[in-house]
Amino acid sequence: MSTQHEKLRMMLTTALFAAIIGIMAQITIPLPLGVPITGQTLAIGLAATILGSRYGTLSAIVYMFIGAVGVPVFSGMSAGMGVIFGPTGGYIVSFIFSAFIIGLYIEKTAATVTQAFIANVIGMLINLTIGTAWLKVMANLSWAEAFAGGFAPFIIGGIIKAILAAWIGILARKRLQSARLLPSSANVSA
Repeated sequence: MSTQHEKLRMMLTTALFAAIIGIMAQITIPLPLGVPITGQTLAIGLAATILGSRYGTLSAIVYMFIGAVGVPVFSGMSAGMGVIFGPTGGYIVSFIFSAFIIGLYIEKTAATVTQAFIANVIGMLINLTIGTAWLKVMANLSWAEAFAGGFAPFIIGGIIKAILAAWIGILARKRLQSARLLPSSANVSA
């Protein structure tokens, strides 16, 4: 397959993952302080685990951009810059950093379920840290209130999502590589 075809395939796959993130964002469980449990973080973990740092990050950027311009892809079918600059916007912004670190960690270690789990836990911690700090500032909360509403309730669910993203992500990555739908090298970002 030519390099041009491979790049096109990866760009289409990136767009597909941006759409998957938007679909998974609609799976929500509302919590106090307005920070719901969503499927977005699982989708970010899957994108980064399967696509690597470059294309996983790009899928998070595309997702954020299409939501910012008004396509209702954020949690609860919301959209717009108001969501990004609102109390929960830090979680959305953090997806870019989470996806990059998850993908990079897997590229620098090994594409195994164990390494992908570690990468996804690190990504979860990045997401929760940035999101909680943003929540504290934008909602004018104390650190204790922000931690109680924006970090602590998501730890167990985050670990479960990290397990799922690692297991499903590595399985899908290997199958896509064997079907030649992803580059077969360990570093998908090539």
